[in-house]
Amino acid sequence: MGLDYTDGCVNFRDVGVFIHLISGNKLLPEQRIYRGGSIDYVTTHKEIDHVKSVINLRNGPDPDEFDIDYLHFPMSNKIEKYDTTQKEVRVWLNKIIGAFENPNLRFPVLIHCLSGKDRTGIVIAAILLILGIDKKIIIEEYLLSDGDVNEELISMSIEGMKNIDEYFNRVDLVKVKEQLLKK
Repeated sequence: MGLDYTDGCVNFRDVGVFIHLISGNKLLPEQRIYRGGSIDYVTTHKEIDHVKSVINLRNGPDPDEFDIDYLHFPMSNKIEKYDTTQKEVRVWLNKIIGAFENPNLRFPVLIHCLSGKDRTGIVIAAILLILGIDKKIIIEEYLLSDGDVNEELISMSIEGMKNIDEYFNRVDLVKVKEQLLKK
């Protein structure tokens, strides 16, 4: 059975809550980072837990119905996003993670693509790697998504980013961590 994209935001969840449930530790504050699918059919701001910024990973723009900040990081569908060793993917991920350096980025942040599992899964994996979260926990959080999720693909993505400091050499990771961990 396919995902119903007309029923709010598919695969919507608070990443901090689920990382805590999986690990038993508060490794990422709750109500900081949300993930999900398209927000095209979200009718009230409450449905996405009153996020203040949206990072859209789809090619198309978001409807700007709410008084929130919209950031857009499209990537061609011709590129295999799970292959994080590709230059195009690395540049794309560095731009996205670079957005978290900005002290004016308003939290909570919703990161989304169409289904909230592929592009979003890779970006969430990158964020969790930057925070030093164990690969097994990252994979388990990814596998919570409905739809066709593949452990081998997310493992390949994580492996491609294994040296975080080198991979995100265009980003101040200290600032990114500070932003992500603020309460």
